[in-house]
Amino acid sequence: MAAANTHSSSFARTLASAKRTMVLSEILSLAFDSFRNNKVRFALTALGMVMGSASVILVVTIGLTGKQYAINLIQGIGANMVVADCQCGGMNPDSLTYEDLTAVDEHVPGIIWSSPMLEMQVPISFGDGKVKDILVLGVSPEYKDVRNLVVLSGRFFDEEDTTSHAKVADVTVPFAESLFGNADRAINKTFTVRGIPFTIIGTFREKVPTFGMSEIAKQTILIPYPVGRYFTGTNAVKQLFFSVQNFRDTPRARDEIAKVIQSRHRPGSVYDVVEYTALVDTAAHIADIMTLVLLLVSAVTLAVSGVGIMNIMLATVRSRIREIGIRKAVGATYREIQLQFLAEAILISLSGGIVGTLLGLALPLSVRFFLPAYIIPISPWSVVISLSTAMVVGILFGTLPATRAAQMDPVESLKYE
Repeated sequence: MAAANTHSSSFARTLASAKRTMVLSEILSLAFDSFRNNKVRFALTALGMVMGSASVILVVTIGLTGKQYAINLIQGIGANMVVADCQCGGMNPDSLTYEDLTAVDEHVPGIIWSSPMLEMQVPISFGDGKVKDILVLGVSPEYKDVRNLVVLSGRFFDEEDTTSHAKVADVTVPFAESLFGNADRAINKTFTVRGIPFTIIGTFREKVPTFGMSEIAKQTILIPYPVGRYFTGTNAVKQLFFSVQNFRDTPRARDEIAKVIQSRHRPGSVYDVVEYTALVDTAAHIADIMTLVLLLVSAVTLAVSGVGIMNIMLATVRSRIREIGIRKAVGATYREIQLQFLAEAILISLSGGIVGTLLGLALPLSVRFFLPAYIIPISPWSVVISLSTAMVVGILFGTLPATRAAQMDPVESLKYE
């Protein structure tokens, strides 16, 4: 007896499941039939969703591209760079020294490059009695790597030049052009600094333009640190530069560098030790906020298209009142009528969302294909957001017309002319 009851219950569940599957397939079939019979009207209605979904993809892509561009700019300056500077004044300043650099290299792990920097303003003759004060920086060969300098022609001075106190220099392109008329022509040419001849062995520029906001001016001369020390006659340096191996270890290295430097000087001395990791985080945060704002603008487009879907579905319900009455007369339930019109609204919205997503992806993918040098980031989440939003818009704005159709009285519907 128990086995018979169990078999009967299982059969009932199977039958109910089959009935639900059949009803769902019929609802989808009716929705596709309605779509085919009114292609132009539904296509124009879905056009808003196409534009809205495409804008979501493009907005996220633009936001990611801007974010990556800003981060690359900051990293080009030196995102893993730490700079120590002395806020010294008075008659007996407690300046930074080269020994501070070696002490940091010994006691702070993770530092891969370091360089001192001393600074001078030196009068340089440009011929015809024309003399200008030019910025001269005494640095080590590792300064090129710490500051991400780009050597445009020739080479950067190396350890052999430094240990031999070679009178060589790397100069900016504007300086080479002002002195010799051409950057390439300046290579192996000489000029004098306080009566001592220097040979230009290379020209350079910063990897990312800083527009005068760094220690490198438009016209700058870089010479080996020991040679620069000959001119200053002191062990004091203007700044110390360090490059940390791991970008995420930069804040930790900054704190340790500050402790080492402070421990070697008078308690009242003030030293600024700064790093640029916070700038990267700030740039990423600003880019995320801008992307969110643009997404909200795109949401307005999607909302407007949702209103259009609701209006066209209300008109569709009104034009199919007799059909609704006939379906109810032959046994269609409230739920089936509601799901039928809701499925039509979702079909319009989702089809527009799919087409818009494909169009939105087409642009960045085309740039990747035709211009491989430009890496345009594409987020899979933008596709998920676009299609999910299209589905939600169809449900939200299709519920009212579907409910209105389901609530119609079958007798009154059959009388409607």
